[in-house]
Amino acid sequence: MATLAKNNLLLRGLKGITTTSNPIKRETLYRRVVFFSLLFVGWELFSHSGVWPDYLFPGPIAIAQSLWSGLKKGLYIYGTWVSMLRLIAGYVISLLIGVPLGALIARNKYFKDTLGALVISLQALPSVCWLPLAILWFGLNERAILFVVVMGSLFSIVLGVESGINNTPPIYVKAARNLGTTGLRLYTRVILPSAFPIILAGLKQGWAFAWRSLMSAELLYFTLSLGNLLQTGRDLNDAAQVMAVMTVIIGIGLAFNQLLFAPFERQIANRWGFSPSK
Repeated sequence: MATLAKNNLLLRGLKGITTTSNPIKRETLYRRVVFFSLLFVGWELFSHSGVWPDYLFPGPIAIAQSLWSGLKKGLYIYGTWVSMLRLIAGYVISLLIGVPLGALIARNKYFKDTLGALVISLQALPSVCWLPLAILWFGLNERAILFVVVMGSLFSIVLGVESGINNTPPIYVKAARNLGTTGLRLYTRVILPSAFPIILAGLKQGWAFAWRSLMSAELLYFTLSLGNLLQTGRDLNDAAQVMAVMTVIIGIGLAFNQLLFAPFERQIANRWGFSPSK
């Protein structure tokens, strides 16, 4: 009887959780719909107020028209394809270099005192500063763009991995060693899983910095890409095209966040018992 009563209480609690979570989601959706509706209406009205010319401050309707025109012509589709290939290639190279380098700095005092200090110094350098060196070393070609993307995202990944490993609770490592886990298995079974929440934050920041570096690097020379479409819009005084390309970039960023990083964040929240923010 006691067990049955406990189960009934548990079922009631779970039912209460499921019934109260839906109104919260509906309320959040309602707030966002109202907020963005008012934002777009106010934006459209302000664009016709005459404070700035239409070609300098277009409204959402003009931006949507420019976006649709670019999609019909294939400019945004091809430009997105070219930029994504460069972005993914640069980010993968940053991962291949940054993850082992961050682990090495975290676990070796000599490398922490030397390479660690260098990485922290270079992290403060804006990625646009690598553009002149990229041109001098590689010329006006794809390698220069790739170099800037890698240098823009690499150090965030290194520092994220280092911070995650350094913040692994020592009790986990001691317990694993007492049970006979050493070497590579200690990293793969204990340290990296424990450090993954912080490492994921570094990987996410590295992805964002890779995007910013790419937009700067694509101004090196003319190829049909998102960065060059931004430059073309500026040269033509076409703010609608500039904002349309910015909309494409935002959409891609949100899509990758939901498809690539959000699933891992949900798994971490479930595994570690973190409650989602309301």
